[in-house]
Amino acid sequence: MKQIVQSARSGKLALRTVAAPALAPGHLLVRTLTSLISAGTERASVGFAKKNLLHKARARPDLVRSTLAKVKRDGVKAAAQAVAARLDEPLPLGYSAAGEVAEVGAGLEGRFRVGQRVAIAGAGVANHAELNSVPGNLAATVPEGVADDDACYATLAAVALHGVRQTRPEIGAWCAVIGVGLVGQLAVQLLRLSGVRVLALDFDLDRLRLAERLGAEAVCNLGSGEPGAVAMQATRGLGCDAVVIAAATESSAPFETAAQVARDRAIVSLVGNTGTAFPYREFMHKELTVVASRSYGPGRYDADYERRGLAYPPGFVRWTETENILAALHLMRTEQRPRLDPGALTTHRFPFEQAVDAYDLVMAGREPHLGVVLQYAPSSALAERSPALPPPRALAKPGSCVLGVLGGGAFARSTLLPLLAKMPNCELRTLVTVRGMSAEHSQQRFGFTLSSADEDAVFDDPAIDAVVVATPHDQHARQAARALSSGKHVFVEKPLALTRQELLDVVAARRSSSAFFQIGFNRRFAPLAVQAKAHLQNLPGQRHILLRINAGQLPADSWQRDAEQGHGRLLGEACHFIDFGAFLAGAPIAAIRADAARVDDLCEDATITAELADGSLVTVFYTALGDTAHGKELIEAYAGGGVVKIEDFRRLAVVAGGRPSRTRSAQDKGHKAELQAFVAAALAGGRAPADETSLVNSSLAALAALESLASGERIRLEGM
Repeated sequence: MKQIVQSARSGKLALRTVAAPALAPGHLLVRTLTSLISAGTERASVGFAKKNLLHKARARPDLVRSTLAKVKRDGVKAAAQAVAARLDEPLPLGYSAAGEVAEVGAGLEGRFRVGQRVAIAGAGVANHAELNSVPGNLAATVPEGVADDDACYATLAAVALHGVRQTRPEIGAWCAVIGVGLVGQLAVQLLRLSGVRVLALDFDLDRLRLAERLGAEAVCNLGSGEPGAVAMQATRGLGCDAVVIAAATESSAPFETAAQVARDRAIVSLVGNTGTAFPYREFMHKELTVVASRSYGPGRYDADYERRGLAYPPGFVRWTETENILAALHLMRTEQRPRLDPGALTTHRFPFEQAVDAYDLVMAGREPHLGVVLQYAPSSALAERSPALPPPRALAKPGSCVLGVLGGGAFARSTLLPLLAKMPNCELRTLVTVRGMSAEHSQQRFGFTLSSADEDAVFDDPAIDAVVVATPHDQHARQAARALSSGKHVFVEKPLALTRQELLDVVAARRSSSAFFQIGFNRRFAPLAVQAKAHLQNLPGQRHILLRINAGQLPADSWQRDAEQGHGRLLGEACHFIDFGAFLAGAPIAAIRADAARVDDLCEDATITAELADGSLVTVFYTALGDTAHGKELIEAYAGGGVVKIEDFRRLAVVAGGRPSRTRSAQDKGHKAELQAFVAAALAGGRAPADETSLVNSSLAALAALESLASGERIRLEGM
């Protein structure tokens, strides 16, 4: 299928052919009929991507701070790789579209049907693409009598509607709308339909004339008029009962205007992205209430609602984002009089094949424009979703391991794929990502033969020898088990499983397979780790090992915090250090106890003590409370009168027989060595690089740590 893609590095736009998305439970596949270029919002995002690094840094100081923190913690090279991966990611564009349901995912039967027209919403969801995968709560049925060109405005209309609802509109009241671009014009119409009288304010005379035609009773040219005087005249000296700020500007002037036109104790609803330094004296004197409008409405930015399809009780939350979209569509019906008329805002229509030209118009501003609609011709995009696999290539180098890769997120792009692409004994055949756009982009960058959004393209391809699983955590066990059942060696990023049953499924698949699995416990392969283990093997007796992990905080919206996808950091990352401690000690884990001051599904601060079969102890002190400038990882091992210490995999200190020795090196956490070992083992057809029994033992121990947190008890590990 075709999709508009933007480079995060250069800002360049292109209409690319990418793999179509796969159908997922709780999702629809929607064949796009029309999509809307929202000039204000998309101009801002496209403009940001086109900035050079210096201007990007000035615009997003938060990203600069996080990058500097990573430099301090992991070094310049690792930070540069992370930034490069972020900048290299292709960006989808669009967030308001309409189309026809092509397929219905499990769980949405009866709610939607094939052939039904729907409006779809959401950045990264309602893309300018021939086919989109859409969660059920971000799709709304389009009524009869609503044209496709109008239906693609539904998301923006929901933004305007929620902003209007925040003002608590009353029949006969006055509301000022500051900024009458697309959202402002829709707000003018919605206020009029609510029985509210409207004062429209803008610098653009043509847009003010359009607002008058669409129902504004009074207008004010902000370039020459006096907003306060116009408002007092229109409202008989009272002032406006409410204000909707729909302007997009870095200036705080809209707040100053709001203070001039508002009556005492009015509500100011902030919809547009503006400066927020308001004139305190005026706002305090009038006791104005400022309400920030949450985009399309309640449910927006809530993963449970948007991604997993959970519903809010209507008695508590009546107007969700879905209901706002449905309400806006209802008001667009041709039999509705008066009606919401998005068509009055459309100034340009482009065939989708000319989408780049449409963006040139928006970005360059060569001529006046407001609503720019892309129209899609009937396509075979759905048929392209599962292309027939080509026959195995006979061109593979002798002694080359043919790989399929599942997942192309930031870690895969910054670490795994660059390393694999440089290996002479490795052929990258097929890359699968949820978004076909990402797969196609990484296919070109890393030299894959094929890309797809369908994982069957990897599992069903007899030419593929081994599979790398780098998807979100909730996919790992299922995909690893399926790869093993397909007779393919599998490298799976940590964790291997999120439940005991998942772990059992992987073990069962391994027992019936001639292939092996390896978990991404890369620190086993770090050069300093190998040296440390060699020193410890020369020391007699039991080992006491302490691993202090100053992990730092994740962003609040990180997928790793998601209770289903990521399942929290103790299972997703602390498992790494449980395994590393057992690796250094050289004995299996027999029992686990974990303690935390606060226990919940996403606990990030805990102490985990592992009792090993030989009497050794491993303690993992894992916390997100510290400053990462202090360093992330400190490992200390005590045995037989000696001490071995690793600091952030840059420094190794050994004290034995009263003699200290120190080794310094560039930070190397073992990623390259573990991948080389995996490819070599797959080629040799022999044993896995790491003993699989120990990997299962470590994975079971991580699950037991969560069970211990929940029960407060010490958990003995049983064999699997």
